[in-house]
Amino acid sequence: MNLPYHLILASKSPRRQELLRSLEVDFEIRTKEVDESFPVSIPVNEVAEYLAVKKSQAFENLKENELVITSDTTVLNQGEILNKAENTQEAFEMIQSLSGKTHQVITGVCLRSSNKKTSFSETTKVTFRKLEKAEIEHYIKKYKPFDKAGAYGIQEWIGMVGIEKIEGDFYNVMGLPLHRLYKELLSF
Repeated sequence: MNLPYHLILASKSPRRQELLRSLEVDFEIRTKEVDESFPVSIPVNEVAEYLAVKKSQAFENLKENELVITSDTTVLNQGEILNKAENTQEAFEMIQSLSGKTHQVITGVCLRSSNKKTSFSETTKVTFRKLEKAEIEHYIKKYKPFDKAGAYGIQEWIGMVGIEKIEGDFYNVMGLPLHRLYKELLSF
């Protein structure tokens, strides 16, 4: 893909970096600390895009040829946002709450240059089979999923053995909706 911009990925996530690399584009990683709080009045399905836009605002002084990509992923289970687990107990409770149910993973993305901004979000429905307590404990002990919304990675063991089906973009669940991002980059 030949873009007239120098791409900047504003993410420390190794998964997002790997995903963007798979689109065969050159980019640099540049991150800034951003307060990820949001008004409680925002509908939960709009939080990811709100946070992606908020993260992009930290990049005020972009050069004319620079394009920054910011994103945020939320896991919604029965209308409640599941953030990153703080500890083993919280991770266990999160995964147990997803067990035997369908939840939504929403990734918001913002593309920003010095004179233009566009944002979007993608939703993927993920269905877990009923998980055994020992399976959840094994996953948390071995994979330590404390850096992931909802306390799981679809590309890891728990996704391989526990997810019955998904509806939507697989890569969206990993943190970057590649199909949509590719289209948006081409039209930007």
